[in-house]
Amino acid sequence: MNDQTTLVAQLAESLAGDATAERAEKEKRYLKSDLRFIGASVPAVRRVARTFVAAHPALTVDDLKGLVDALWNTHTHELRSVGIAVLELRSELLRQSDLGWLKSLVNRSTTWAHVDWLAIKVVGALATRVPAVESDLDEWSAHTNFWVRRSALLASHDPLAAGQGDFEHFERRAVLMLQEQEFFIRKAIGWVLRSTCKKTPLRTIGFVERHAGEMSALTFREATRALEPSQQQRLQRLRANR
Repeated sequence: MNDQTTLVAQLAESLAGDATAERAEKEKRYLKSDLRFIGASVPAVRRVARTFVAAHPALTVDDLKGLVDALWNTHTHELRSVGIAVLELRSELLRQSDLGWLKSLVNRSTTWAHVDWLAIKVVGALATRVPAVESDLDEWSAHTNFWVRRSALLASHDPLAAGQGDFEHFERRAVLMLQEQEFFIRKAIGWVLRSTCKKTPLRTIGFVERHAGEMSALTFREATRALEPSQQQRLQRLRANR
């Protein structure tokens, strides 16, 4: 594989063809980010990542990590996004021993757009493939950076949304954070519960029944949004009486 500097320059050039100054300004303002923005679209980011992966079938885990580190060091939103897209496409290369490195990426992130993508599609995929990762994510739940704590919650999203996953493990993490004031934590708990509800509503209902009095209004609202109105009303009454 070419040296990282050359690869980063090639990826930036590939993105530039789709970029507009108007989109760059709009996205930077929307995400309230201090990163640099090229102005490339998400479909372009994914297309560039797919092209890169197809052109490098012999990519090793060290190559992968080296490239993503180089992309992170550009402090450019879309280049970091390409790195996450490549990680998602080649997540099978990652091992439990790479979780500390993934945590460092989350810890250095400053936007939900990167944190959530990493947590759900990369960290979550690794946890699904290597169940022992769950014990590491328990430690993430107590991290000082709320983005890392949010990632510990969102790593469970896709399996639970599919009606699978370890709901009890998610619940233990979520309960530890129910009293937090941080918006992004409260929102994440509710988001996972709302997604869980689509295939296994009894899981969400049970969680709310057990913890209605501890949940913030935001978490409760998000968690119950996909429930039948009669269930929402019943749980609202339950919450009011706690």
